[in-house]
Amino acid sequence: MTGSEVSPSFRLVYVPGVMPDKWVRVWNERLPGVPLTLTQVPADAAQGLLLGGEADAGLVRLPVDRTVFSAIPLYTEQTVVVVPKDHLVTAADTVSPEDLADDIVLHPLDDVLSWESLPGRPALERPATTADAVELVAAGIGVLVVPLSLARLHHRKDLTHRPLEAAPQSSVALSWPEAATTDWVEDFIGIVRGRTVNSTRGRAQQPAQEKKRGRSDGSGTRSRQPAGGSAGRGRRSGTGGTTKNPRRGRPRRGS
Repeated sequence: MTGSEVSPSFRLVYVPGVMPDKWVRVWNERLPGVPLTLTQVPADAAQGLLLGGEADAGLVRLPVDRTVFSAIPLYTEQTVVVVPKDHLVTAADTVSPEDLADDIVLHPLDDVLSWESLPGRPALERPATTADAVELVAAGIGVLVVPLSLARLHHRKDLTHRPLEAAPQSSVALSWPEAATTDWVEDFIGIVRGRTVNSTRGRAQQPAQEKKRGRSDGSGTRSRQPAGGSAGRGRRSGTGGTTKNPRRGRPRRGS
C-alpha cells in the first residue's frame, strides 16, 4: 500500500490464541495519532486477508508462503493434550503419544498442528472447529491435542491439560505482504522486536550523520574558546592554576 492508498489506520489481524495486547499498548503510547484496528480471524483466513489488502500485517501461525510474505518468528508454543479432569493421564506431569493409544484423539478441521501420524484412535468424523472438539472432550467422546494457548482460550472447569511429548508444535510470527512494507509496518516490527523509541532503527530517530555533526559542533565551540580570555583565567583560578601577576616585584611608590 503506497501513496494515496494509505489506510487511515494500521490494520492488524491475529489468530485465536495469540495475545497482542502488550504490543497494541506500546503502539498506542508511541503513535497516539495513528489508530490501530485489531481483528481476530480464523487461522486459515489470515493470509488471504493480508494478500487482499484488507489488513496491513498479521500475527499468524507458521508456515506462510515465503514467496509473497515476509515473516518474523516470535515464539513456538508448547503442545498439550486436553482431557477430562478424571482422565488417567492427569496422574502424570507429561504425556507421551503412547499414553493415548486407547483414546479417540479428535482432529478438528481447523487444526493448526502438522501431523504425520495422529496418536490414538481416529474419530468417525472430524469436528468442524477446535471449539466443537473441546465440547466433545467435555462430553467424554475423546481427547484433543492443541497448542497451549488454544487450551487456555477454550478453558473449562471440567477439563485440564498436560504437555504432550514428541508432538508437532505451532510457531507464531508477525507477517505481512513483502510488496507492502509500509512505514507503519516498520514501526510495528520495532515494537514486537522490543526496540525503544530512540532505537537507531526507529523512523523517528535523528540521522546518525546529523547527530555526529551536532557533537563535533559542540566540542568545536569549546575548543575555540580563547585560552587567554577572562573566562579561561576564571577557570584556572578556580583550580589553583593562577598566572603570575605582571605587577608583582615592582617597587611601590614612596618606598
